[in-house]
Amino acid sequence: MKLSHKQIEDLSKQFGSSFYLFNVNKLRHNYRKLHDAFKNRYPNFIIGYSYKTNYIPYLCKEMYSLGAYAEVVSKLEYDLAVKIGVDPKKIIFNGPIKSFEDIKTALENESLLNIDSLYEMDHVIAYCLDNPERQVKIGIRVNFDLSESNKSVLQAGYEKSRFGICVANGDFGSALIKLGKIQNIILAGIHAHFSTNERKVETYMEVTKKLCSLAKTHMCDTIEYIDIGGGIYGELPPEFGVQSPSFDDYASAICEVINNEFPYKNRKPFLILEPGISLVANVFTFIAKVIETKRIDDQYFVVVDGSVHNIKPTMHKRNLPMKIFYHQEDTQKNLHYHIVGYTCMEKDYLAFGVKGKLPNKNDFILFENVGAYTIVFNPPFIKERPSIIAYENNTYLEIRKKETLREFFHEDLYLFP
Repeated sequence: MKLSHKQIEDLSKQFGSSFYLFNVNKLRHNYRKLHDAFKNRYPNFIIGYSYKTNYIPYLCKEMYSLGAYAEVVSKLEYDLAVKIGVDPKKIIFNGPIKSFEDIKTALENESLLNIDSLYEMDHVIAYCLDNPERQVKIGIRVNFDLSESNKSVLQAGYEKSRFGICVANGDFGSALIKLGKIQNIILAGIHAHFSTNERKVETYMEVTKKLCSLAKTHMCDTIEYIDIGGGIYGELPPEFGVQSPSFDDYASAICEVINNEFPYKNRKPFLILEPGISLVANVFTFIAKVIETKRIDDQYFVVVDGSVHNIKPTMHKRNLPMKIFYHQEDTQKNLHYHIVGYTCMEKDYLAFGVKGKLPNKNDFILFENVGAYTIVFNPPFIKERPSIIAYENNTYLEIRKKETLREFFHEDLYLFP
């Protein structure tokens, strides 16, 4: 997708001085590349797109049309999937909080339900006792140790993962006994969800081995799917300085494990992967207009009609890949400068210590790799949320309008005295 200052200026006049661009063709490329990497090595493969990563309805519908299941972690996301036409049998319901009504809906719709805690198990049992004529299938999210040489591999160095039913302390075994007493429950799946720092291939191999082992030991006659969670790397820009595994690297290692564990063609469970970041991070960009360039002592600040919340909600200090569209190419000086946003917070920096031609008023700055979590974490803070524009085959379509006061302070939610 090649853009010029004139094209961006025209889009700005139509959609606002800041907006997101969603490259639909790039999303399709990512999906097919990941799908083919695994499917060619293990035919019983399912992608469950992680809605929490980016639940723009247009994007989720596109994922479903490509063949992805909907992986949701709340009733809100579940209802969104149904609203855009996803077959409930192709919804994977995860997450640590589910009410009895949530579980009842999932069971009656024959969705793939993975229980995360013992209280959810009790909800399932209660439903089954109330509906003895109905046979239900569930999956169990399990928790086991993934440390390497007594060192945590988890995100932020946490010692223990907080998700799933613990294998080591006996809770998993007790749950199996309790569930086994209910005749109309079938244990059809086993699931794990670990957020790790390095997203290493070896970690996913270990997760797959342990899930396969548990399934063969405890669910040999009923296992239908092995769900290894998500979090794998996608294509990263060179600016990140990370040598990440490719889709083929992950697929080769993971599929080798599951093929070895289930060598017989007629007994191969489905392998489910729940990607989010790897599919959508690099398909969104954020474009913001330069409002002013100011000098304070010996430092230059470029003020844009955007915020760190639009591109880096965790406010990390690593600069994203970006491009600057100058309206007068030859007038800029090479300087060091910071790019800052519209909020009244000192830490509203979109980029630190940039070196290059200094942007001026009416230039535009495009920030890349902003498709994962950024949009869903974007808070209603100070200014309305910007438009989202889908780009496909040289056409632009507004898939989320810029908010107005009426949407920001919705009259069905707020009391106006």
